Amino acid sequence: MEWYQAVVLGIVEGVTEFLPISSTGHMILVSKLMGISENEFVKSFEIVVQLGAIAAVGMMYIQKVIQNRDWWGKIVASFVVTGVVGTLLYEFVREYLLGNATLVAVSLLVGGILLILLEKWLVKKGNNIKMIGEISYKQAATIGLVQTFSIVPGVSRSMATIFGGIGVGLSRKEAVEYSFLLAVPTMVAASALDLSQTGFNYSQEEYRMLGIGLLCAFVSAWMVVKVFVAYVQKHDMSLFGWYRILVGLLYLTLMK
Repeated sequence: MEWYQAVVLGIVEGVTEFLPISSTGHMILVSKLMGISENEFVKSFEIVVQLGAIAAVGMMYIQKVIQNRDWWGKIVASFVVTGVVGTLLYEFVREYLLGNATLVAVSLLVGGILLILLEKWLVKKGNNIKMIGEISYKQAATIGLVQTFSIVPGVSRSMATIFGGIGVGLSRKEAVEYSFLLAVPTMVAASALDLSQTGFNYSQEEYRMLGIGLLCAFVSAWMVVKVFVAYVQKHDMSLFGWYRILVGLLYLTLMK
């Protein structure tokens, strides 16, 4: 991996992490387009670089989280469910799913169709819960369970948690913000698990590439988050569904 490739992947991660279009899926596709060999370090990079985006949202929401202690238990309940499933499936995902660009394209395509259909269903369903603190622990655990589907590259953790939140009754804005908050423990744990499994066994140059990626992910995520929150307050997410379908079809028809 060259420094400019780390910059590109870091920006891609920061821009896509909190959008319902799959950051890991985009990094895998962009890596493929740039001709980056899918080795063990690149697989770790695609996981750990997400901490840059997570740090950005953590800094943006830390005061709000401190002020709303009734959120803490709900976030933990969601995280525990995801953590258990993620730990059990870690080896399988890393060995067989990460780096599979065709799987990403199919997941983007299918996920795009589902996103559009879910939007139509949820508009009819309506929401009866407005604030994060009002959901039950059972509902929080349900969101965590839905989040586990995002272990498949291309599904999108953000899409899963947002629709999990809306599905249990959160307003669109609250579901988006809950997705941001749940990303913090989820991705910190995923990165810690990966680093512990690989034994931090990277060269000085690889650590430099990771540092570049983290910085670029932080800056780009900081710029995207507020824009996304403002967008979903006025629009639904069907546009992202059509985008997913387009990217999936382009890869399957042109890049195979």
